[in-house]
Amino acid sequence: MAGQAQTGTGKTAAFLIAMFSLLLRRDARRPEDGGSAPRCLIVAPTRELAVQIRDEAILLGRYCDMEIAAVYGGVDYEKQLNHVKSGIDVLVGTPGRLIDYYKQRAFTLDHLEVLVIDEADRMFDMGFIDDIRYMLRNMPPPDRRVSFLYSATLSQRVVELGYEHLSEPTQVEVSPEQVTADNIEQTVYHVGMDEKFSLLLGLLRREKPDRALLFVNTRIMATQLAERLTLEGFSAGALAGDVDQRKRLKLLNGFKEGSISLLVATDVASRGLHIEEVSHVFNYDLPQDPEDYVHRIGRTARAGASGKAISLACERYVYSYEAIEEFVGYSLPFEFPAEELLAKPKRWTPKRVKRGGPGGARGGPGGGRGGGRGGGRGGDPGRSSGGGGRQGRRRSTGSGSGARTG
Repeated sequence: MAGQAQTGTGKTAAFLIAMFSLLLRRDARRPEDGGSAPRCLIVAPTRELAVQIRDEAILLGRYCDMEIAAVYGGVDYEKQLNHVKSGIDVLVGTPGRLIDYYKQRAFTLDHLEVLVIDEADRMFDMGFIDDIRYMLRNMPPPDRRVSFLYSATLSQRVVELGYEHLSEPTQVEVSPEQVTADNIEQTVYHVGMDEKFSLLLGLLRREKPDRALLFVNTRIMATQLAERLTLEGFSAGALAGDVDQRKRLKLLNGFKEGSISLLVATDVASRGLHIEEVSHVFNYDLPQDPEDYVHRIGRTARAGASGKAISLACERYVYSYEAIEEFVGYSLPFEFPAEELLAKPKRWTPKRVKRGGPGGARGGPGGGRGGGRGGGRGGDPGRSSGGGGRQGRRRSTGSGSGARTG
């Protein structure tokens, strides 16, 4: 089955409950040599999502008498390996670590009864599809297992994968005509790069969020934005792919527990994570993939709650605006910030970036001369001639998508 539903509607609970129900009604098939043979395999694209699924599986399956484990890169290699070898009923993991342990014969897939691929479209985006196909080839045939593919957005290539490797697949869509939740109040502000942080600062002081996610497009911007917010007196942290795994988990726990109120993140944090009472999502950078917009704003207004999604459309990233509107199927409400909303930030000097790193050396992505649209020195985004900033917005029509470019 390929399942699609809006973010925050309980897809994780849906496949976990279905999985436990199936396994409890069947006798376990164990290998004769007594080795580890998971009955269910759940594949997730990111380490954070794998940990979250494991925790929710333990919570939902506390009375099911099943051993549940998660494997992922960055920490506890031997500890995870020994746990898997000891015998697991439900195994959750990221593709790389799963295949690593599988090739070491830490477990076998010969007796697998249930397969779940969560955030299936993200597997394609992150280059995991060959890993998924490898695992599928080493499992029992489709007619001998139950398979689920879940995501908030199901692309055509994911559906084709389902027909290729699933038995008599059924596609289930919940409210497919609208991919975002009704209870998210969305607003886009058109702003120039030079006033972008001032606007964010003013919005944070006006909105006073208890817990907010702020999304950026690059790792270096995540670090810099968190530094600037900390300088302004906010409790902020940066979550990106190059952050040590233990530190990432510590940041997430601090955000969930309330010791960190603002979490700046790249898209590594936007898929599938459920963090309660996130009142605001700020797209400091508009995402370049329209589907990422849906997943980002879906971190608020979960499980029937309400929330706000505020996006800043600057001249560097405004180019994805129309594609986002086309994908969600409606025009996004937009505003031009009043002067009183632009707060004066404290003086801040970015830390020196090693040459050749992201946004660092000349010619690098978002870096210095020749480093892409609007690139400034040392990864500090500069000004560009594209639309969406102050120069462009004075020539806007004031309605629809025509206000976005100059």
